[in-house]
Amino acid sequence: MKLVLVSLLCLSIFACKETPKEMKTESEVPEKVAEINDSMHPESLQKIFEAHGGLEAWNSKRTLSFEIPKPENTEKHTIDLRSRDEKIEMPNTSMGSDGETIWLLEEKGAYKGDAVFYHNLMFYFYAMPFVLADDGINYSEVEALEFEGKTYPGIRISYNDGVGISPKDEYFIHYNPDTYQMEWLGYTVTFRSGEKSDNIKWIRYNDWMNIGGLVLPKSLTWHEYEGRTIKAAREPLQFENVTLSESPMEVDFFLKPEKAKIVNGKTE
Repeated sequence: MKLVLVSLLCLSIFACKETPKEMKTESEVPEKVAEINDSMHPESLQKIFEAHGGLEAWNSKRTLSFEIPKPENTEKHTIDLRSRDEKIEMPNTSMGSDGETIWLLEEKGAYKGDAVFYHNLMFYFYAMPFVLADDGINYSEVEALEFEGKTYPGIRISYNDGVGISPKDEYFIHYNPDTYQMEWLGYTVTFRSGEKSDNIKWIRYNDWMNIGGLVLPKSLTWHEYEGRTIKAAREPLQFENVTLSESPMEVDFFLKPEKAKIVNGKTE
């Protein structure tokens, strides 16, 4: 499987001149390996996958779509789970990746964020814990997390050198010892700086829904924190109209629109 970090991005230098490229055909989309080798995953992580519906069921899916309602707009995210191509649609703006480039299409000045950083960001948070089965990951035990008198065992996730452009990012997944459902995600951000960070941000995963046999988040809640001490909760981020399909999108769905600009990537 193709690894997507919080800041997983194309490695190529910004292209100054766009040149036409051929449309990707269905046969060119990478096929996911059907056989699952769970021996590379710690036993506790295998149990977490099973508690969320299992890797086999996840790997049978091709397209994930969800909406994130925000005060200023609603974002629709669509992801090809094999290629990890993505399109994010919102009023006056769309962005995505097509296997070659990360692109942004906007009315002048409409998008105020960093399209490169935002690429695949919410997908990666949403698709926990399954994205932790991606290639290039190292697993180790980590100190348990304590919150409101309950202890949550954990697994530290790090990445091999050269995986994505932020291989120094780390994740800390903490799970309910009784049910093995994940309850917390700690993560560091090294995008742009490239320097290892000790600043671990914390998200609570305690609001789930069943989508086609897979247990996925209904909402995520970021918390204030001081080191590993979890403090007040922020307003939950909601996910709506979630769909999982075994069918791919049309072959040109993720391609860069003619008028979009390349924000990171390459042209042919």
